[in-house]
Parts: sequence; structure tokens; C-alpha cells
Amino acid sequence: MPTQLHRMQLPREVVVGNETLPLLNQICKKLDLCETALVVTGPDTQNIAGSMVIDLLQDNGMQVDSFVVNIPTLVEVNAVEQRIKELKPRVVLGVGGGTKIDVAKLSSTRQNIPFISVPTTASHDGIASPVAAVKGLDKPYSVMAQSPMAIVADTDIIIHSDYRFTASGCGDIVSKFTSVRDWELAYKMKNEYYGEYAASLALMSARLVAKNAEVIKPNSEEGLRLVLEALISCGVAMSIAGSSKPCSGSEHLFSHALDVIEQNGTLHGEQCGVGSIMMAYLYNIDWKVIKETLKKTGAPTNAQELGVKPESIIQALVKACTIRPERYTILDTKKLDYDSAEKLAKVTGVID
Repeated sequence: MPTQLHRMQLPREVVVGNETLPLLNQICKKLDLCETALVVTGPDTQNIAGSMVIDLLQDNGMQVDSFVVNIPTLVEVNAVEQRIKELKPRVVLGVGGGTKIDVAKLSSTRQNIPFISVPTTASHDGIASPVAAVKGLDKPYSVMAQSPMAIVADTDIIIHSDYRFTASGCGDIVSKFTSVRDWELAYKMKNEYYGEYAASLALMSARLVAKNAEVIKPNSEEGLRLVLEALISCGVAMSIAGSSKPCSGSEHLFSHALDVIEQNGTLHGEQCGVGSIMMAYLYNIDWKVIKETLKKTGAPTNAQELGVKPESIIQALVKACTIRPERYTILDTKKLDYDSAEKLAKVTGVID
């Protein structure tokens, strides 16, 4: 029987380090994207890096337009798409945090235009992944889009962002300890496609952060580079897999359920990290290592630190398996009810 077609879309240029932003011109030229561009950014990130990117590209003779995203919703995606249709740029650049990058990513995908990721925070693996999450899609989780053709992560800029974002990135990275287990479980129970290389890459990222958690702290460029490289590796793992499965499992379903139940400004990576503590317990793997890693990096480990009600944690655990029924995880095996969910949250110290 012929093997099923498996297409991988990978970034062609990845640059991480200090003062890397000026390399954008060189990268655009190398990728033959040096005539016209649309820069998608946010009100704050426009001042942090968006204006700098526009000036750099214009100084190189490019015709550059910009779009400021206020709220990352499908309405904004449609508006950016309309701007792409009008301007017909050679490339779309997403400059900002994960949400602004997701709007640029999804709109450029829909219009079949190359996309370059220029993150200003290290909050989750969306800076390098082929998936996007925006509000208004009638589903509280991410959808497939495209991988960035290039990623330019300037640590001089990102290190000045609120450290909470970097700690959140750590939460997203360590959650791969359980997402990879879920992917493997789906392979064993449902005969779904499982790619050992992509799984190993995602796991390696989680292990590196756990091993080097002490160096990940405010104002540490070494720690920031480690987090950025791990996030990018996770994004590449998804590109190789052709789905988000190596990096998004039961802990992400918990996070998405929590978003539905209680919307209070908690970061995606923060929730996934806490979710991973509990899912690791269900898998009977060392959940205490995950919890200790989160503590060392300054990420939340319980409901109080997340700023959510204990009741919401329990409800999210019960609801999580209904968020994405087609994605088989440990939650399909364990079938949590209210009492077992409460027990799980208490035994791991997520609630008192």
C-alpha cells in the first residue's frame, strides 16, 4: 500500500541573538521578498519594534505599509486580508507578541503570501509554528496556517518585555512532556500518525528547559536565548509533524477549557504549564519535575498564582475532553468527573 503524502513546511531562515533586527533587509533580499511589504503589529509593539522594522525596510528601498491590530480577532484577520488584496505585498511581517503574529500568519496564509515572524516576546511557540489562534473562529483552539518563511528574534528587544511572558514560554515548553505522551497514546490506541523525529524534537526542548531552569530568569540573555531556541524547535516539530499534535495535548485542552470558563488575562503558556503538572500525574510520570521547573523559571504552578478560582480548575479538567473530541488524549482514557478532577488538582497542589 502506498504511504500517505506527508508535506513539511519549514522556516528557511532563523536568526536569534542581539541586534539581529537589522538583518531583516538581508533576509528579505535572500528570499527575494524585497520589493513591497505589509507590517502587521500592535499599538504597543509598533513603538517597541514595528516602527523600527518599517524604517529598516524603507531604508533599503522597499515600499512598506502597516496595519495596527488592536484586538486579535477574525475581524482583524479579515481586515488584514483586505489590505493584502489592495496592496499585493510580496511579504507580510508579523511584529509583536504571539497574538499579533497569529493575525499576520493566518491572514497571509489565506492570501497565499509569505510570512516572516518578528517576535517581541517569548510567550509561546506560536512565534515559529504553522498554527494560529484568533478569537472568532467558533473554536477555542488553534487552526493550521503556515510556517513563517523566516524568524528574526532580537534578544535586545525581547529581553525588555515583561519577564512574565518569558516564564509563560517556559510553561508552554515544559507542556511537551505530556503532549508528546498524548500523541504517542493516540498512535497506540487509534493508529494515528506518529512521527518519532518530531516527538523527539519537542521533548528535547522540554528537557533542555528543565535541565537549565536556573539560568532562565529576568535580564538573563543566556536564559532568554534558551527559551527562544526551544520555542522555535517546538514550532519546527509541528511543521515536521504537519500538525500541532507533538506540542498540544491534554494540557492544552485544559487551557482552552479554562479560557471558556474564566477569562481573566492569564497567559496561554502559564495555563498549559499548570495543566501539564496534572496530566503528568495521570500518566504516572514525574510531575514534580515539571512543577519544580515552573517554579524555578517563575511560572505559575497553582490556581492562586494563575489568578483563577479553584472551582474553575476543576470545571476545566472535566470540560477539557469535550473541547476537541477528535484529538485523543489521556483524558479519553481516564474520563474525569468532578470528584476525580478535584482529587487530581488537590494531589498535585494546583488547588488547596
